[in-house]
This record gives sequence, structure tokens and C-alpha cells, in this order.
Amino acid sequence: MPDSGLELLQFPHSHFNEKARWALDWKQRPHRRTNLLPGPHAGRIRKLAPATTVPLLVVDGQAIQGSARIIDELERRYPEPALYPADPLLRERALEIQRWFDEDVGAPVRQALFSHLIREGGYVCRMFGEGHNLPTRLLYRAMFPVARAKISKAYRFDEPEVVEAAFARTREGLDFVAKEAGPEGHLVGDCFSVADLTAAALLSVTCNPPDCAMTRPEPMPAGVLEWQARWAQHPGVAWVLRTYREQRPPSQAQGSAG
Repeated sequence: MPDSGLELLQFPHSHFNEKARWALDWKQRPHRRTNLLPGPHAGRIRKLAPATTVPLLVVDGQAIQGSARIIDELERRYPEPALYPADPLLRERALEIQRWFDEDVGAPVRQALFSHLIREGGYVCRMFGEGHNLPTRLLYRAMFPVARAKISKAYRFDEPEVVEAAFARTREGLDFVAKEAGPEGHLVGDCFSVADLTAAALLSVTCNPPDCAMTRPEPMPAGVLEWQARWAQHPGVAWVLRTYREQRPPSQAQGSAG
């Protein structure tokens, strides 16, 4: 365990989990990442927190659940380099943008993505099985037809208007960053902040940021390529890729486990 005592329980290819990883890396905090399988993860998380959601950060024996709470705790413990603007008005605006992406954009983006991924069961299991041994990955793949039915029901894929609304909200998120980013690429003020981190992380699934935890494994199947092509020419995607290129620090993870 790194001497900081930080452990992040996560899904490897998940945008809310990427948000927490980015914050830990921005703060230059050595930490351990533990990959969990969606579905079977619930039993382990319930032992630590009231809900079953990830990311969950364990720090000094305390479980911090949710990317916004994790960032808030990291900012409190490790103020520099800052993610919250010093100016109160700019800080309020940055947190407002974070809330909007967290509450109104993040889930629809995931819903829209999975309308493509749901057809690619083998690839989904490969992405989320990262870090687990072969028997576990094979068992997870065998169970995926059951998971597919549950995901399809939860995301209401049989209701075209619901899915289309998710795509519309995804485009709204991309439109927002393309419109609001200043000359230096920041959404609030003239420095990188929690607003930029949140928007870039939650929109990262619209593209394929290179050399990071959100880089998709190759070869990508037709459904994933179709999804990426849908957004490739949007200026918001250019902003996401620029933000990753200029502001995404190297990983501070010291080992990981399934």
C-alpha cells in the first residue's frame, strides 16, 4: 500500500471513476487502484458505504463515495495544486458546472454510449474485466447475457425517445464546452479547475483519449467505432482531447488489483 494510505475502488473504463483518478493524479497522490466488476462489486461496496456506487476512495480507514465528494476531500487534505478557484465567485461557478455535469450530463452520456456497447458483449467484458484473472473474466463473460437484459431494461433501450434524449444531452454537454471554453481552454477563469476536469472526464467517452486509463483497448468493434465517429467532428471533442493532452497528469497509481 502506498504510504498515503489511499485506495480507489473503481471500474477501469468509467467516466465518473476517471474523474476521481484524474483528481488523485492532479494532486500527485500515490494510491492503489482496485478494479471491481460491475454487478458483483455491490457486495464489497456495501461493506464500506451506504450505496453501491463507485468510485469509492478509502483514506485513513474512511470511505468517501462519489467523485464530487472525493474531490472535495482531496482539496481539503491536499490544497495544492488546487482544483477549486481561490476567487469565491469563480469557485461557485466551477462547482456549479461540476454539479450540472454530474447530475444532468454524466448519466445520459453513459446511457447513450451503452446503446452502442450493449451489442458488443465480449468487448464490454474485456473492458471491465481488466485486472482480473482469466477464470473470473470467463465467468463474467458467461453471465453477460443476464446483465445485458438488466442494462437494457434500466436504460430503457426499447423506448427510442428516451435514448434520443440521452444523445441530445450528450451533444448539449459537448456544445457547452465548445462555447464556454476561454482562449486558454478553461471553463472558469484562467486556470484549470474542477469544472474542466469534470467536463473532460465525463465527456471522455465520446472520444478515445490516448495514453490514459480511458484509452479503449484495440481492436475496437463496429459499435464503438460508430459511436466515436458520431462525435468526431464536434468542436467539443477537440476540447476534450486538448484538455487531456495539456492537463491530464501521469498516473500516480502504485499497483492495482482485481
